[in-house]
Amino acid sequence: MAIYLIRHGETASNRSRVVQFPEIPLSERGLAQARLLGERATSLGITRVVTSDMARAKMTADAVAAATGAPLSLDPDLQERNFGDLRGTPYSELMERQIELFAPDYEPPNGESWGAFHERVDRAWASACRLAESLEGHLAVVTHGLVCHSIAARLAEVPAALLSPASYGENGPPIRFGNTSISRLEGPSPWRFELFACTAHLEAAVADDGSSLSGI
Repeated sequence: MAIYLIRHGETASNRSRVVQFPEIPLSERGLAQARLLGERATSLGITRVVTSDMARAKMTADAVAAATGAPLSLDPDLQERNFGDLRGTPYSELMERQIELFAPDYEPPNGESWGAFHERVDRAWASACRLAESLEGHLAVVTHGLVCHSIAARLAEVPAALLSPASYGENGPPIRFGNTSISRLEGPSPWRFELFACTAHLEAAVADDGSSLSGI
């Protein structure tokens, strides 16, 4: 059995480097990425899809479900970390204000601490694993960058051969999950990455303006 861990497609806020609101949809580029993801997903044996209920993840998951015919369900525990009052703020402004958004001890005003976020991811991952173990086929989990980080850093094994030195942050966790990247984890416990943050479905594709569809 396998779990395909997928990050959502690109949004305008991704492109402009702004802390995102929950309702931000996929951009035209993101929709194109999601279509290509769906095409790739048809060969992966996916029989169920579970997704964050945030718009950008749900729209990405819709493309996977439509392409595979797999039933789709929502899990709010798969949402991105809640950055509270900082939503809508450009990253450049955060730098000017010397706010280290991803610092281990930083808690955004009216937002979610790292501890609360990781606890929520733990619930979501436990639920996904139980679901995956009940399926005859494979499970797709569509979520967000920091959720992927949390799972890779704390809840599953990542063979060193899958990662380049640039993939590691100061404390070890991988730092790069591109838009619509696919990671394949084999299980059951211990779940182990067999494919890590792959965006091969985007590499040869171009947008209507001729730019690459590889995301951020």
